[in-house]
Amino acid sequence: MDIRELKYFLAVAREESISKAANYLYITQPSLTRQMQSLEKEIGKPLFSRKNRKMTLTETGSLLRKHAEEIVALYEKTQKALSSPSERVSGEVYIGCSESYAVKIIAKIAKEIRSEYPNITFHLSSGDSIDVSEKLEKGLLDFGILIEAANLNEYDGLRLPVRDVWGVLMRKDAPLARKEVIEPQDLTDKPIICSKHSIAIRNIARWMKTDPEKLNIVATYNLIYNASLLVEEGIGYAIGLDKLIHTGTDSPFTFRPLSPLTESPLDIVWKKYQIFSPAAQIFLQKLQERIPH
Repeated sequence: MDIRELKYFLAVAREESISKAANYLYITQPSLTRQMQSLEKEIGKPLFSRKNRKMTLTETGSLLRKHAEEIVALYEKTQKALSSPSERVSGEVYIGCSESYAVKIIAKIAKEIRSEYPNITFHLSSGDSIDVSEKLEKGLLDFGILIEAANLNEYDGLRLPVRDVWGVLMRKDAPLARKEVIEPQDLTDKPIICSKHSIAIRNIARWMKTDPEKLNIVATYNLIYNASLLVEEGIGYAIGLDKLIHTGTDSPFTFRPLSPLTESPLDIVWKKYQIFSPAAQIFLQKLQERIPH
C-alpha cells in the first residue's frame, strides 16, 4: 500500500460512500472501487461492510484508519518540512499540550518568533499526557507539554517556570463559594465533575483520602470549557486547573484552590536525539533562552 491508497481509503471511510469519496477525490467510481478492492486483497481481510449503499468500517478497517491517519499526517508533516524554501526560514512547529495556563509561555515565544520569522506556522493540539506522549513517539509532534510527566528519562526537556494549581470551579452563588479554600470534607457529599482520565480521578481520590469508587462523580469532561457549561447549569462542582476559565466580575464562575494546596509541575519535552526542522530548531533555541536549565 502507498500514501495515495491510504488517502483514498480515508476518504471512503469518512464519506461512507464510494460515489461521494470519488467526487471528493476527483476520480471515477470504478477506479476508486478497484483501489479499495486491491487494498483489501493486499491486507487479506474486508475493510468495509457494505449495506444499503453505506460503507461502514469493519474491525480491521477501523484499525487501519487509526494507523492510516497517523501515517498520512506524518507524511504531510515531513513533506512540508522538506519543501520549505531554503532561502528563507519557514516551516511548521507541532506542539501537543494538556489544558494549562502554561501554554501562555509558548504563546509569548511563538509571538516573538513570528515577528522575526513570519513564515513559521505553529500547530497546537490538545490532549492528555498519554495522547501527547503517543504522538511524540510517532513523530506527529515536535514538542509536548506534560503535566507530571511519568518518565522524563524517555525525553529531553525543560521544567516550565510555572505550576498548575488544582481547585474547584463553581457558580458564584454556590454554597462553597463562601469559602476561601476547599477542603476534602467540603466535597464529601457534593456532586463532582472531573476529568475523564483515570490519573486525575485517582489524584482527586488521594487528596480526599477515599477510594475512587466512593467519589460522587456525576459527570466527566475532556475540556474544562465543557465542564464549565455543566457547572453553569448547577449540575455540580468541577475539579480542575486554575486560570483556564474566566472568573471576573462579569463571569458566573468563581474558582477556589484545594487545601492542602495541590500543584502540578509542567515539562515541555521532545524525543531524545530528535532531528528538528529549521522552524522547530528556532523554537527550541528561543525556549532554551527563555527558560533556565
